[in-house]
Amino acid sequence: MEVDLPLDQLVAYRYPEPEPADFDEFWRRTLDEAGGVPVEAEFAPYDALLRTVDTFDVTFAGFGGDPIKGWLILPADRSGPLPTIVEYIGYGGGRGIPLDWLAYASAGYAHFVMDTRGQGSTWRTGDTADRAPSGPQAPGFVTRGILDPHDYYYRRLYVDAYRAVDAARAHPDVDPTRIAVTGRSQGGALSVAVGGLRHDIAAAIPHVPFLSAFRRATAITDADPYQEIVRWCATHRLKAEQAFATLAYFDGTSFAARATCRGSFSVGLMDPICPPSTVYAAHNVWAGPRDITVWPFNNHDGGGPEDQIRTIKVLREVFG
Repeated sequence: MEVDLPLDQLVAYRYPEPEPADFDEFWRRTLDEAGGVPVEAEFAPYDALLRTVDTFDVTFAGFGGDPIKGWLILPADRSGPLPTIVEYIGYGGGRGIPLDWLAYASAGYAHFVMDTRGQGSTWRTGDTADRAPSGPQAPGFVTRGILDPHDYYYRRLYVDAYRAVDAARAHPDVDPTRIAVTGRSQGGALSVAVGGLRHDIAAAIPHVPFLSAFRRATAITDADPYQEIVRWCATHRLKAEQAFATLAYFDGTSFAARATCRGSFSVGLMDPICPPSTVYAAHNVWAGPRDITVWPFNNHDGGGPEDQIRTIKVLREVFG
């Protein structure tokens, strides 16, 4: 069953909550601080037992210089620097093994997969620690450091995602002028954030993105991960407004409103995890060219493999 507004209302929906007055200054300072540490991307050849691709085990300096792992997967028969897709991972997952990531290299693109700090123990393995301290949190990641935007977990992860683009560019087989970003759920949220923070990428392709319209999401769904916020606020009753003040600095709607590249979204109309109105909240204010693929009968799986095919089609449109 549909879990949100009718489609005719979704296409017109605007998230009414204001953003912080110092949103731009907060992110300018954050990125300036991060930029003081060289990315120092390292690419170690990795034998993945795969003949059609060449794989590199990647390490680069993310937020605070923390070492972030990843994969770079290249077509074995490549010639010249390639257009590149940087991919971010859904909630709880990590970079896994190269066998998990063959679609885009098989389509002829360089594929950079960023591991997710502290995650990677729910449905796919990860190899990156989150070494920052945090205060009391609900189980999961969405409330880690939630009382201060400077301490919040997603400040670190958004910066990692931003710097992953620079890390990808450091490899000689990556064309630095032809880069797009993508991801599903949490990975979609990271692609929205990077699309708003950077003006040097060609496209952001978020599938069923997470982390938009926080107040609406927590009011209309009882599914995790948004329910982590609800549980935290139910326990810390007197600090709920302080928590939402932090979340406002990380809301996908604010990043979308600053994007200049193409934004190609997908949404599942039966999605209880990232309700459709929260996806449309970001899509409808995307400031660059935008489009959205609607999956009427799907929940958080969205288009599944069809979303990968959709991504390849977008890459062909923007890169040829």
